[in-house]
Amino acid sequence: MKEKILKELLSTGLYLLGVLVLTWLLITYVIQRTEVDGSSMEPTLSSGDNLFVDKISYRFHDPERFDIIVFPFQYQENTYYIKRIIGMPGETVQITPDGSIYIDGERLQESYGKEVIREDHIGRASEPITLGENEYFVMGDNRNNSSDSRTTAVGNIQREDIIGRAWVRIWPLSEFGVLKHQ
Repeated sequence: MKEKILKELLSTGLYLLGVLVLTWLLITYVIQRTEVDGSSMEPTLSSGDNLFVDKISYRFHDPERFDIIVFPFQYQENTYYIKRIIGMPGETVQITPDGSIYIDGERLQESYGKEVIREDHIGRASEPITLGENEYFVMGDNRNNSSDSRTTAVGNIQREDIIGRAWVRIWPLSEFGVLKHQ
């Protein structure tokens, strides 16, 4: 009888250990839930939106223009930014005084920006910015309310700093009484 109970306890313990290891692997290498804090990606994403971030696909292919990515903010620990890729490695990005974005001298055709970029929000992109072989230029969709590659605080994003891409938006869990993930 004791032997049967010990076998059952050992089996249950191994099962729980397997579940914990699998969960850790998924969270560390495959997918992560995160919450949007701020309005820089409106109207696409709003503060309080919960996202699943795909952390594995960029191990198999490079990020693409207009992907929404997550990366760490270099000046504050445990702070992550979520922005849209506008400029790709090797390209030259410039924003003109009328708010138009140019990639390698050609006007970028996109409809993600919430509004026309005001002249006082062009930042360092008023001059051509040539991206290195592993650099990306990112912007928030709320172009006049976003700290992004136009500022020196964010600058160009290095490929190795990209954690993953926004994959699925889920409802704001805080509306249902679920605590926010910190």
